[in-house]
Amino acid sequence: MIQQSSIDALRRIEIPPQSLFIGGRWQPAETEEAVDCISPIDGRHLTTIARASRADVDRAVQSARLAFEAGRWSRMAPAGRKKVLLRIAEIIEARALELAVLGVRDNGTEIGMALRAEPGSAAATFRYYGEAIDKIYGEIAPTGPSVLGLVHREAVGVVGAIVPWNMPLMIGAWKLAPALAMGNSLVLKPAEAASLTLLKLAEICAEAGLPEGVLNVVTGSGSVVGEAIGMHMDVDVLAFTGSNGVGRRLLEYSARSNLKRVYLELGGKSPNVIFADAPDLAKAAAVAANGIFRNSGQVCVAGSRLLVQRGVHDEMVGRISAHATAMKVGDPLSLETDIGAVSSERQLESNLDYVKRAEGDGGRRVVGGERILQETGGYYMRPAVFDAITPDMTLAREEVFGPLLAVIPFEDEADAIRIANSTEYGLAAAVWTSDLSTAHRMVRAIQAGIVHVNTYGGSDLTVPLGGHKQSGNGHDKSLHALEKYTSLKTAWFQL
Repeated sequence: MIQQSSIDALRRIEIPPQSLFIGGRWQPAETEEAVDCISPIDGRHLTTIARASRADVDRAVQSARLAFEAGRWSRMAPAGRKKVLLRIAEIIEARALELAVLGVRDNGTEIGMALRAEPGSAAATFRYYGEAIDKIYGEIAPTGPSVLGLVHREAVGVVGAIVPWNMPLMIGAWKLAPALAMGNSLVLKPAEAASLTLLKLAEICAEAGLPEGVLNVVTGSGSVVGEAIGMHMDVDVLAFTGSNGVGRRLLEYSARSNLKRVYLELGGKSPNVIFADAPDLAKAAAVAANGIFRNSGQVCVAGSRLLVQRGVHDEMVGRISAHATAMKVGDPLSLETDIGAVSSERQLESNLDYVKRAEGDGGRRVVGGERILQETGGYYMRPAVFDAITPDMTLAREEVFGPLLAVIPFEDEADAIRIANSTEYGLAAAVWTSDLSTAHRMVRAIQAGIVHVNTYGGSDLTVPLGGHKQSGNGHDKSLHALEKYTSLKTAWFQL
């Protein structure tokens, strides 16, 4: 069992200024400029990360290309790559608390969630794809007797991976592990606001035996580093998780450069649909509260729209409001905390602006929605429940990425489907019902990459995560993720 004293000891460790990881070595940025890391826990300066230039990105891409062409990793037998990935998983597990505390200091996620979702998930991801490496086969085509058709799966080359600040280690592993499993080299750009755990992961990968140059980590701004990766003529595939606006720019960069393949996992405005015949309304309320309020709502698949059938609407609003009020917001490094800090002052201000807009549109604030704990210097917000929301309101249409829940009543199944699909997004959803036929019809009708039934969240690595509509086109997790990082080559033999 994790002791609070162990967490407190790790929170006091000073973090030295961070460098770029290129070609297996720590290197300063070309300009020697740095970005301040401010902890959302208390608003204090934590450390600095290097502010990379376009020239730094070019060095990183060249390093990745040289490593790929040299074949130390790309042509290593699958069993050899498997050993390295499994060793990475072992080291992550051994350092799980260290990694979790480091990440919490950087982005404010409550420690209980961080332990499971960051090092816990990252270790499982590297292990999953490590075990998969030597179980992926090519194909023999069903040709006539005078021809042999073979389909080879090959590594694509250099992968650019750009990951967000909310769960950097987990999402970073979702990109890195399958790309490495197939023999690719990578240039990874963490978010400016949360780079520390991914820089530590680079150190772990080197310790585990990953050859020099196979993984390069370049920190800095999206407008410089992200654009340079997206525009680079020697990056073959781009994998991104983040906002729709940035996703559109990455597609433009591909069109303006070498037409690199671009896989996007973008935003969501996910409907959590509760029918009157839900098997357990108390459980539905508790799960729905966790589904939107944990990590201060900073989760792409957060159930930010609660669609409730009118017969149980008032009861559900009361239940979930009680959960919102009871959840303890505070120091994310305390084991007693339910909800940690908002990741930055800028994000907190955006959340508070959405509260004003929701009230201005006619929504009724039931509980929460105010900044709290200002005396700490950190960025904290009381989770908010808004009722009387209609599908055309801003709170029902735009991704807030904060602890704001929009409650929308519906009449019947057709009405629920109409409202659920009334946004540009299609990432996740949930349906609560005791009727198996209703559940199947709703799963088919809702436009989303994943539809939960009588739960919300919790899907593991065996199934893909990806979106429909403007929630993106890329799938993380499962064996399907390997497809993003491979090219098919046909060999056609005349016998």
